[in-house]
Amino acid sequence: MGNLQTATVRATPVRLGPRAGRVVGAQLEDAAAEEIIDWAVETYGPRLCLTTSFANTVLVHLATRRHPGLDVIFLDTGFHFAETLATMREAFSRYQLNLTVVRPEAGAAELWAAGSTTCCEARKVEPLDRAMTDGGFDAWLSGLRRADGPTRATATTLQTDRHGRTKINPLVRWTDDDVAAYADAHDLVVNPLVKQGYGSIGCWPCTEPAEGRDGRWAETTKTECGLHLPLESTTEPAEPPGEPATEPGAPRHDSVEAES
Repeated sequence: MGNLQTATVRATPVRLGPRAGRVVGAQLEDAAAEEIIDWAVETYGPRLCLTTSFANTVLVHLATRRHPGLDVIFLDTGFHFAETLATMREAFSRYQLNLTVVRPEAGAAELWAAGSTTCCEARKVEPLDRAMTDGGFDAWLSGLRRADGPTRATATTLQTDRHGRTKINPLVRWTDDDVAAYADAHDLVVNPLVKQGYGSIGCWPCTEPAEGRDGRWAETTKTECGLHLPLESTTEPAEPPGEPATEPGAPRHDSVEAES
């Protein structure tokens, strides 16, 4: 079985400044997903994690077969489909994942009926930030792709999240066909909802069968949960000379306790 107990992180913080991020992002723009993952592991070491919703297992498989033991974070919002939780358990067992399950604080808002941003903040954004902070993570691998929809069409390989951490999107240039082909070629664990017409899979109250992300918050103007906003590109105009490329800091000795 994989490790679903404790993920211990001991390393000096590594933060790319905007200028360094732009340079590296440009260098990685045409790199293969495997090369991007390798760069991330070499750069951040144990201060790198991978986040997944288990809508599919492509990034999980691609990254952990190259780097076993990589920290994987799953946000259990309390409203996942049973099929998604089953996918998580099967992937955990088959791929021997070093998996941490993060849940919202007790009393988190349940405003999903109104499609409220508050619910996503309490059940996704805050728990991820807490896990990243407690675990001492400076960067995270994300499965975000340009093909996901209009709000992600300009996504870059490297982005900076609103807390200054580096978000790395190895699959950013992959199409839906690329994802399906990889899953078939490696006989991956597949979320059963994919075959039921769900182009994007989130919490059950806010997700309907539809193409792409059209089934997410379908009757509202909401398009993103907040984990990937703002999409601050690392290809913005350069800042004035003299900004350091990294932001040094003292070593951290933290751990993330997983909840079963």
